[in-house]
Amino acid sequence: MTERLRFRQTAFVVRDLDAAVRHWADDLGIGPWRVWTMRPPQLMDGVYRGTAVPFAFRHALAMSGEVQFELIEPIDGSSIFADQLDEIGEGPNHIGAVVDDHQAAVADLIERGFVPLQSGRFGASGDGLFAYFQRPGISTIVELIRPPSERFAPDYTYPAELP
Repeated sequence: MTERLRFRQTAFVVRDLDAAVRHWADDLGIGPWRVWTMRPPQLMDGVYRGTAVPFAFRHALAMSGEVQFELIEPIDGSSIFADQLDEIGEGPNHIGAVVDDHQAAVADLIERGFVPLQSGRFGASGDGLFAYFQRPGISTIVELIRPPSERFAPDYTYPAELP
């Protein structure tokens, strides 16, 4: 193993991102949530199950202690998120780890028998990377994340941050 993965994110697929953000904030006390729409050109080099395809989704991020929660609503194209909604519905999707050397971490997972599911680049600088993997026979999807050096401004924040 090239780098010990430190999982800091858990993600859920939802049908209505705005309603989910309100629920998680108002009922569970998690937030504030920052919400983005991710589609080309903000989302680049999309690959789904080995094929280059454009896809789009909306997602929201919030911290609770040291854990980052992500909510994802697929909006266009083939994706593991749309697959989940079609096959089993809303619920947990993946756990994520931020890695320093994305390429080495990807190679390590593949060497250990994980299959690439989906990947892409993101961020205002285009240097953010994400890649999802699953090992046959194990239901957990693993995401490797290299955050971008610069993010786009979110569509909105809920609840609104106080000045």
